[in-house]
Amino acid sequence: MLVICLSACAQNNVQNKYGLNIVNDFQSYKAAIAKNPNVELVDIKKAIPTVVLDIRYATKNNFMKQVMYKQARAFARKPVVEKLKIIQAALKKKGYGLKIYDGYRPYAVTVSFYQKASDKNFVANPAKGSKHNRGCAIDLSIIDLKTGKDVPMPTPYDSFEAAAAPHYTDLPAHIIKNRDFLINTMQANGFKVIYNEWWHFDFVGWQAYDLMDIPFEKL
Repeated sequence: MLVICLSACAQNNVQNKYGLNIVNDFQSYKAAIAKNPNVELVDIKKAIPTVVLDIRYATKNNFMKQVMYKQARAFARKPVVEKLKIIQAALKKKGYGLKIYDGYRPYAVTVSFYQKASDKNFVANPAKGSKHNRGCAIDLSIIDLKTGKDVPMPTPYDSFEAAAAPHYTDLPAHIIKNRDFLINTMQANGFKVIYNEWWHFDFVGWQAYDLMDIPFEKL
């Protein structure tokens, strides 16, 4: 695991009501990158032009039914994006490609999600923060490169259904095969799927990165 010192990034950021250090100062964040380039939040589409973006939170087509991001962009820490490059190349050989729904998520958005979500099991508790807030979680699926269409999965993205769980078995065999192919591909490359969302993958080593609350417009 990378050992990363982010004290410079957090020094100007006061603890919030939960006692968490949330990095919301852009200059401190830039200073941290100068010391360690791995903490940079990289624009995924710029780094991997062949990925497809479907940033639902930049639209009203999401469980909140409102626009949460001012820009339809996806970011992740530099080592996360390097892993995604490897995954995209491996998928291409098999006729598939990544579709990304979400990456880094500012902490303030996580707070809004928790306040308004009907099922708290599907949103991060702001008392702990989200791996998305650390730039170390990716929500994604895969597309068929020949057709450009989504590969069928158990549920739509951000579904609160029981079938969204990665080990749910009451599904057609081809759906399970698609889901398990995605999960196995991600987990073979340094990501771990979470217990109730087949689309959500945490980067192994997320603990080394600070919670962030810098909006997309500043990145």
